[in-house]
Amino acid sequence: MAVLNVNGKSLPADADPRTPLLWVLRDTLGLTGTKYGCGIAQCGACTVHIDGVAARSCQVPLSSVGGKKVVTIEGLAENGKLSKIQQAWLEHDVPQCGYCQSGMIMAATALLAAKPQPTDSDIDAAMTNICRCGTYKQVREALHAAAKA
Repeated sequence: MAVLNVNGKSLPADADPRTPLLWVLRDTLGLTGTKYGCGIAQCGACTVHIDGVAARSCQVPLSSVGGKKVVTIEGLAENGKLSKIQQAWLEHDVPQCGYCQSGMIMAATALLAAKPQPTDSDIDAAMTNICRCGTYKQVREALHAAAKA
């Protein structure tokens, strides 16, 4: 049995070491905020942070995250207070259908951690998540707002 550090807690995960982290998070640990989209690490709906780096959890085997810190969308808010990215997302009406949003927020959070004042080019390069609703303009606006917050 693996023990994972997820959202600052040690959690037991009884799963095959080859199981993708996405399924361990959703099915074993009950953290369903991370979504399944494509299964081939292209869409970004499954994005989480592993040691502070945005990663597409559908292609990360459980065996590769032992001893690493995993943060999911459920771990961003602190003491009931939304992160500045989450708050900007709401203020700029980014979510429409909402399915891709947890992955988008995780990618945006990693971007701001790496580049606190991202340019439009930085945003374009880092935000490779797919949004079928086409909220890319609102994503950019929310990222710039969060950078100023």
